[in-house]
Amino acid sequence: MTVRAAQGATHVHRALAGARLDPLSSQLVQWLSSGGDARITLNPETGLNRYLSAPYPRDVLAYSSSTISDISPDAFAHLAERFEEMRAGSYADSLDALRLRIRAAFDQPSSDARIVFAPSGTDLEYVALACALGRAPSGVHNILLGANETGSGCVHSAHGRFFAQETALDHAVRPADPVAGCGQVSLVDVPVRCPQGLVRTSAVITSDMVREIESARRGGRHSLVHVVHGSKTGLVLPNLGDIDALQSRFGEDVSVVVDACQTRITSLAVSAYLDRGCVVLMTGSKFVGAPPFNGWALVPESLASTAARLPEGFRRIFRRAEWPEGWPGREGLEDSANLSLVLRLNAALFELERFQSIPMERAAAIIDRFERAMSDHLIVALGAKRVCPSAAADGAGPIEMRTLITIDLSALPGLETFEQAQALHRRLALEGVRLGQPVKCVRNGSEWGGTLRVGLSMPQMARWASMDDADIEQELARDATRMAESIRAQI
Repeated sequence: MTVRAAQGATHVHRALAGARLDPLSSQLVQWLSSGGDARITLNPETGLNRYLSAPYPRDVLAYSSSTISDISPDAFAHLAERFEEMRAGSYADSLDALRLRIRAAFDQPSSDARIVFAPSGTDLEYVALACALGRAPSGVHNILLGANETGSGCVHSAHGRFFAQETALDHAVRPADPVAGCGQVSLVDVPVRCPQGLVRTSAVITSDMVREIESARRGGRHSLVHVVHGSKTGLVLPNLGDIDALQSRFGEDVSVVVDACQTRITSLAVSAYLDRGCVVLMTGSKFVGAPPFNGWALVPESLASTAARLPEGFRRIFRRAEWPEGWPGREGLEDSANLSLVLRLNAALFELERFQSIPMERAAAIIDRFERAMSDHLIVALGAKRVCPSAAADGAGPIEMRTLITIDLSALPGLETFEQAQALHRRLALEGVRLGQPVKCVRNGSEWGGTLRVGLSMPQMARWASMDDADIEQELARDATRMAESIRAQI
């Protein structure tokens, strides 16, 4: 256990003094809340992290998978059962075993994609950057997409800078300071919404990207283009046809990274991106339902085999085994272990594997019931509106994005503004109703209006898969009604 983790253990014990955890469970919680940056640290009074979630099962109403998840009772029991085995295994062997399971879970058993692990989706941006370094004489031009709908820290990591005050290796750093060896990295954010909050089309977004790539090429820079597969409101942009057009037009002057960190993505979609030579970033702490923070990047062999040496500054961010064998510069990374990350990744694979065993027709039926219950018993009951989940004319998106609903609350008294919705979100969470954080996607006059998000998780769907339809409908109706009543009570 690291120094910071040992110090945090005292906080864990104080916060959980009344939780009646057995010694093994208490130890497991300590490990699950360490091995990351400050976002993972538990508040000594509440036992919750910065996102008001916990690495132990809780009796709360949770539809918060668009922001972060608590660990499920089944996954926690799985980790407790295998804790000694995981603690005794070598770090490199444990991560190699997880690489095999990730490939199998996404129907990529024979894929040559390389897999890199990181503590969070924000850290995964360094992986994408590593794939683009050294490909042009004047550095990298990183073209983000919808930074307001991905993650705030990504603006720093995608720029080749530190994003927090410490790294997962316990190195003290300063946010916005450059990571040594990343060279010249310029950054631009292409918005996914217009100033009025409406979704921009794939064609318009691609047009903006073309201008940025052309400008970068004239300046001798390689462009790293971001695709979003599952933004905070479930957007998928740009579409595959427009990705193909960009790659056909600019060839080796551009690399593509897919931000799928919500992991609301099907195996077919993963294959479609990898077949196009795209890096795919995913995390296990949102839709997957494992405790924060854990993530992985799938890197096509075509990019991995031509990658430059890892920047010197990565020694403060990554451990050696987190990068696959043979990656240039891997040998310069610290050869240590992060059992905390292994545990969180194992929880993620536990959830991912049992979710992937659900037949698609069954998953679709559960999603249908979820949408109906949230519409009838939450949105209509409140007099609110659903934010359109797609730029498509019919508003429909891929099935995986239907697991997430964004609600426009700005017509409700006391929730007219984004800030009021933020305050509501926190009050609800502390009272045991956990929903997704507000997103700036609705205009109310000159201000951003209040929103909240309601999202399914893999653990929920795995539990419901074997239940009677009537029982699922009853539970969803009861949950949606409780959410509506809790919101009304707060305004």
